[in-house]
Amino acid sequence: MIVIVNTTSDERISDTIKQQLAVCKVEAEIIEASNLNIGHCIGCNHCWLKTPGECAVKDDYEEILKKIIHADQLWVISDTALGFINHKGKNIFDRVIPIITMNLCFKKKEMRHVKRYKKNANVGLIFKGEADGNFLNRWMERVALNLGSKSLGAFKESEVKEALSCMC
Repeated sequence: MIVIVNTTSDERISDTIKQQLAVCKVEAEIIEASNLNIGHCIGCNHCWLKTPGECAVKDDYEEILKKIIHADQLWVISDTALGFINHKGKNIFDRVIPIITMNLCFKKKEMRHVKRYKKNANVGLIFKGEADGNFLNRWMERVALNLGSKSLGAFKESEVKEALSCMC
């Protein structure tokens, strides 16, 4: 199962992906999140200490997180700002923190969070606007390391076909 969260107001990318995934016969859910109420992570640590695995911020993200927990892949479609993904796209990645624990362990001489669940979704990014693709690819690798999963890469909007090859 693939969960795709589109934080842009442009549904053309989603439509292209939807059509191609139908051809590949891949089970996917596309969530149009541009108008959803998704707040910022407030760093309260409730998801680690008081309500393990459950975010204290009660908004539209709760249902998205439940889907991500069971997904094989998480893709975020984001606009860019200041050469990076914008705040809406960043919120999606920040709010995934409940799927890992606050416990730490060494992996390849680096501290990493211990996974809460047996599997975590592999993560990918499709970005719309100006940004350094190499930097975003490196950032996605670091995000995946923190989640105990695999990076599927960061792709420009014009490279949607390449991103789709990772999904099919």
